[in-house]
Amino acid sequence: MRKMYILIIIFLLLFIGGGFFFNSNAEYALLPEKDDVVKYEANHQTGTDIWGEWIGTEAGKSFADHSKTPVSAKHGAIVVDKQLLQLGREVFYKETFGNEVFLTDIMGMVNGPLTMANIAKEVISLKGKGTTNLQVELAEDVTIGDRTYKKGEKIDTGIDVPKGSYLPLGMPVVWDHGKLRIGISCAACHATVDPKTKKVVEGAPNNDLNAGLLMALATNSAAYFTHADIKSLKSYIRSMDRTVMDSKGRKSSLPDPQLLEKEVDRIFASWPRGNFDSTIDMKANPSQIPDSFTLGDHPYGWSGFATAGPFRGLATFSNNVHAQNADSLAQSELSEALFGVDKEVYIGTILQNAANPKFRYKPNGNEKPSEFFAKVDPTPGVVGVNKLVAPPQFPKVSLVAPDGLVASEPGYRFNEQNNAVAAWQNTINPPSLSAKMDARQIARGRDVFVQAGCIRCHAGAYFTNNRVVAAKVVGTEPSRAQALKKTEKVFAEAVFYAPDTPVPVPKNAKVLKVPTEHLDTEQIRLAFAHGDSKGGYKVPSLIGLSWSAPYLHDGGVAVGPNEELGLTGTLKKGIVPDARNSLRALIDRTLRQQVIWANASDPQLRAVHVSGDGHRYWIDPQAGFTREEQEAMIDYLLSLTDP
Repeated sequence: MRKMYILIIIFLLLFIGGGFFFNSNAEYALLPEKDDVVKYEANHQTGTDIWGEWIGTEAGKSFADHSKTPVSAKHGAIVVDKQLLQLGREVFYKETFGNEVFLTDIMGMVNGPLTMANIAKEVISLKGKGTTNLQVELAEDVTIGDRTYKKGEKIDTGIDVPKGSYLPLGMPVVWDHGKLRIGISCAACHATVDPKTKKVVEGAPNNDLNAGLLMALATNSAAYFTHADIKSLKSYIRSMDRTVMDSKGRKSSLPDPQLLEKEVDRIFASWPRGNFDSTIDMKANPSQIPDSFTLGDHPYGWSGFATAGPFRGLATFSNNVHAQNADSLAQSELSEALFGVDKEVYIGTILQNAANPKFRYKPNGNEKPSEFFAKVDPTPGVVGVNKLVAPPQFPKVSLVAPDGLVASEPGYRFNEQNNAVAAWQNTINPPSLSAKMDARQIARGRDVFVQAGCIRCHAGAYFTNNRVVAAKVVGTEPSRAQALKKTEKVFAEAVFYAPDTPVPVPKNAKVLKVPTEHLDTEQIRLAFAHGDSKGGYKVPSLIGLSWSAPYLHDGGVAVGPNEELGLTGTLKKGIVPDARNSLRALIDRTLRQQVIWANASDPQLRAVHVSGDGHRYWIDPQAGFTREEQEAMIDYLLSLTDP
């Protein structure tokens, strides 16, 4: 197997260097064997899901024995069996839904200082040893903000390579008709490599992935401008000789591509490692990459916006990544409502500096940007370049499609891949800690947990009450809580095609109304910041805290193994936060204040709304707890590895 990977990389490098072109295509993606994964006790999850109602199979009884609800897919039922779970695991590691086109041809992720050749060279140099942080040599000089990176300098990417592998985790490589492209699957962010064994830890967040810097190194990061702090494109117009005909028949100017690129690069490079800005609100408010220990942790997303549809909204959350976060063009039909940017200006801005000349739009011509894009679109008839389907309410959004679209690849059924990965994620549990913990100490910590009142919110088998708490109440940085506010303008009824609908969707496909009447309307207002709501954050499960440091939605509560304080002292310096020390900062007000001060000293962190403040629920001497009780509580929290 190892020799095969070497041959694959050498093969790719030969074609990068030689510039050969031929009519063929192939895809290479890492799907680790079971022996290459850190073992955990999986949740048993076979049965039937119908709009979030779970009916497990037991004692040979069928779904029909348990419920009077119709069992047919025509009514929304999704049967979870071994085949669907296997598909879910494959989707998690391998599926890109075509995002390699946006990342490579439009954004130019590996077309500038960061190259596929140099990535491959560093992977080969590991000789199968694996790493949690692939360091890659830059191919050219580049200045981002006030920092100049030199050719030959090695940067921390945070990309993981498991032991024995010659391919990065979660980064499929596609060779298509003479063009090499790189894509991103779920595993790049939501799996990691154990620092000791270098085996894959399924579901644990890649907490040092340097996503912001990787995008800042792209040649057309401006294609992702809606995730940056760009208040208005008009601020970046420097001349009137770069114009397009907008959707209202008026001449409108495009922003200066270099000026916009420079600012977007600066903002992306400010993101802390392990953080990603997954909301398109033209504000810089990245959040910590979440884990995928998802069973019982509904509603999903930091604000709890994914609450309806299959698997209690988990399929909706899974879809969000590919329908919104991996293809900015997918939002072109809503750009006016969401960003105040005309559709033609929006498309023109994204494509005017595309890495691949085939996708590069030239203003001042006779073609509108949308007309130009239609000629080069690899997925004609579909919004954007990813493999997406427009659900019945499109172009409006809904509770089951908050970004308006659904990632579904031709040859599968509607939403099948999202349903599959959601079903499989619900089987994942974090691995137990290798060091055995004292049972009496854990029991004592549980008593402290109850005595301190933590159980009021972090209740039940999954340590969450499954509620959204107003941002003002929880006290954490409020910017992200309002990220979905403008969707209220384009909200529609939650409707889906039946789950057995083939893709491409045929005419007259069966449309189902997704049940939402049981949902708390006030909770939805909080999750989306609709009406006069300032938004909120969901109460997360505490399962797997040993794998998910740093803490809070902004990932700001970080303390290193040697008491390094804040993100300035840890991830900004390439030091991974220590779970025990970071948990101590979460519950000890004195240590937390030191962490907040450390974060506040960094203007980059302030600019992207990362503070580590809020959630002021203390277990410390001032609250009447001894240091021994505090340590027992931390031991208890670290022991929570399965429900």
